[in-house]
Amino acid sequence: MKQIREYLECMASLSDKDWHIFSSKLTQHVIPKKTVILKTGQIENYLSFMETGIVRYYIPKDDNDLTFAFTFENSFVSAYDSFLTRAPSTYQIQTLTDTTLWSLTHQNLQEIYAETEIGNTIGRLAGEDIFLKKSKRELSLLNDTAEQRYLNLFTEQPHLIRQIPLKYIASYIGITPQGLSRIRRRIT
Repeated sequence: MKQIREYLECMASLSDKDWHIFSSKLTQHVIPKKTVILKTGQIENYLSFMETGIVRYYIPKDDNDLTFAFTFENSFVSAYDSFLTRAPSTYQIQTLTDTTLWSLTHQNLQEIYAETEIGNTIGRLAGEDIFLKKSKRELSLLNDTAEQRYLNLFTEQPHLIRQIPLKYIASYIGITPQGLSRIRRRIT
């Protein structure tokens, strides 16, 4: 839980009183690798902070899933659109490694907003963080080559990317696994 407080305090000053209210609503979930934590059609009820692990966001398909995002430790994890709208998710979230999450329910978050001085600020900043990562990804898909998208992912998380199966990385950067193999051969 220390990790999440340090992360939040990078965004805003957190009083002991606000931290006590916030932390009292957190629930720890230790999830084995390869676990689907949200299925298509379910409503996302959690906004979680990932203490350890890697998760992927994907659209399940009969032939090949379409992976469109990864989240690494010290980040928020949520099908945030479903969480906000209370509508069923159109995609799934799966752990790729053993993962530890600290989670707030939608109702808990509303209580934090009402009961703390800093809650709304933290909620806004967490939402902005999710938005900025999504925007960065969209711009990369429009502007960067597949090779550059691979290099960007490798640069951002070099020690963690080795834990992601190549087929998911290929899907994420928008190419076939064979195309990724060619890129990897070319840059190594």
